[in-house]
Amino acid sequence: MLPAMKIEPAQAQEGEVLAELRVLAMRQSLEALGRFDPDRARQRFLDKFEPESTWKISIDSELVGFYVVTEGPNFLNLDHLYIHPKHQSMKIGSKVLKEIVEAGQNQGKSIKLGALKGSRSNKFYMSHNFVKIDEGEYDNYYELKHS
Repeated sequence: MLPAMKIEPAQAQEGEVLAELRVLAMRQSLEALGRFDPDRARQRFLDKFEPESTWKISIDSELVGFYVVTEGPNFLNLDHLYIHPKHQSMKIGSKVLKEIVEAGQNQGKSIKLGALKGSRSNKFYMSHNFVKIDEGEYDNYYELKHS
């Protein structure tokens, strides 16, 4: 059974806490690529942090993850989806992703996202019917078309 989650908007003063969660969530994937630099990972998030597009995920008042969704003309862009390592593999990401996909469908928009090459997130997104549409030096790019 999935734990009861609460999703709420992020606040401007929460950027540092969210950036730290991002570092924890990405550490294993970045280490595997030989690119783990916690300061750089933190700063990359903070440089583009927009609280109005950021949603916190909590269980029993504990922050377990967050995601960022921005809108394009005919798509939603999932910029970030991070779950704290101790809460991964508990279907939290799947539940959140399902809600994002439903929001896109309700708006008639596809969902686009990027995933770090070598990250387990690639398998996660493909298991949710996302299709790889492009790749860059460090990331694979996926889309789930509006049905």
